[in-house]
Amino acid sequence: MKKVTFMGGTHVDSFKELTSTYESKKAVPPDFVYIPLSQHIGAPCEANLCVGDEVLMGQEIGKTLGFVSAPIHSSVSGKVVSIEKKAHPTGRFVNCIVIENDKQDTMVASIKPEENPESLTREQIIKKVLDAGIVGLGGAAFPTHVKYTPPEQTNIDYIILNGIECEPFITADHRLMLEYSEPIVKGLGYILKATGAKKGIVAIEDNKMDAIEKLTQCCAEFSEIDVVVCKEKYPQGSEKQLIYAVTGREVPVGGLPLDVGVIVNNVGTAKAVCDAVEDNMPLIERMITVSGNSVDTPGNYVAKIGTLFSDLINQSGGYTEENNKILSGGLMMGKSMYSDEVPITKGTSAILVLKDEGQELPKEHTCVRCAKCVDVCPAFLEPTRLVVLTKTKEFTRLDEEQNIMSCIECGSCSYVCPANIPLLEYIRLGKQGVIKSKKK
Repeated sequence: MKKVTFMGGTHVDSFKELTSTYESKKAVPPDFVYIPLSQHIGAPCEANLCVGDEVLMGQEIGKTLGFVSAPIHSSVSGKVVSIEKKAHPTGRFVNCIVIENDKQDTMVASIKPEENPESLTREQIIKKVLDAGIVGLGGAAFPTHVKYTPPEQTNIDYIILNGIECEPFITADHRLMLEYSEPIVKGLGYILKATGAKKGIVAIEDNKMDAIEKLTQCCAEFSEIDVVVCKEKYPQGSEKQLIYAVTGREVPVGGLPLDVGVIVNNVGTAKAVCDAVEDNMPLIERMITVSGNSVDTPGNYVAKIGTLFSDLINQSGGYTEENNKILSGGLMMGKSMYSDEVPITKGTSAILVLKDEGQELPKEHTCVRCAKCVDVCPAFLEPTRLVVLTKTKEFTRLDEEQNIMSCIECGSCSYVCPANIPLLEYIRLGKQGVIKSKKK
């Protein structure tokens, strides 16, 4: 079996055995959901209801304020009890619509099977994707309908479904591919029609052989869709690295996948597209991993958008330690949360609960010039050089000479550094400096 990969990267302990072999569960709907009005890249939504209003499951409750945006829908039926600021997985505080769940799951009338989804035109499919509020479910949460409407004269050759899931602990996409393989393949078919692309590819790492077998079986009847096996390596799932591994095409510095005729979607996004096209179902729930060494029973859940982290942690048996660290997302690129009273959003792939060892950060030493960080950098940067220029605040050189904005912040450099230099943190500071200097 041929396996493809990209240049650079490293191997990290996966810890996926905690959840990968167990079927997902339907999360128990909470008494209240806290639905943020900002769950995507682009303009946040504006509430189109008031406190006291009754809402139905799937009803639009947040309208878009721009093209790069996506509407937001209620994940339960019930009553709006407040609209308030609440902590967000990104670390910000955003407006949330708080709905008291009546536990009736009364759906809005528009959610019903489409009589003949195969006959829908390209424009109709894209409109359904927009109306359903679908965004990228791999974490970036870019509005999906925008990807499907590229500038004129742009030819799309490939649609790549990202089933890599290279982050430690996370297995939500793995379980999704095993349990919803047919909707994923159907969704890819609708995406091909919406974009005019001729070829669909499902990319999966070789540590998910059961998913590779399942998807290969589902794709057998579609000559335009292939399953491509990638070597297990971090960060294989990063967009530009995946494109290179699968197609051999290199996205230019500062460019987009569209520049090389490619669109990348997460496998969860493809399932959401299928749900929207065939059942007019908006994006109101998602698969999410709850794992770590400090939660009693790790697992995968299909959970309502707006469910609090604390609700899902409790459904996983609660904490096993008094002192914990909570991450939204993966171990390598996730964000640390100061509280578990944070709602999941469309872009929340995992909740990791880790034991806080109480140890001080390892002491930073002088660079030993081993070049390990250069070897693993998937963006072909020189991390130690970026650190030096960040410390001396040479932001113009960081931008124009070193292309610091090409860093995908995967953390591979910090992971392999024997001198314990927090390379990624310095690079983030450098990026902030570049952005501020440009504004001036």
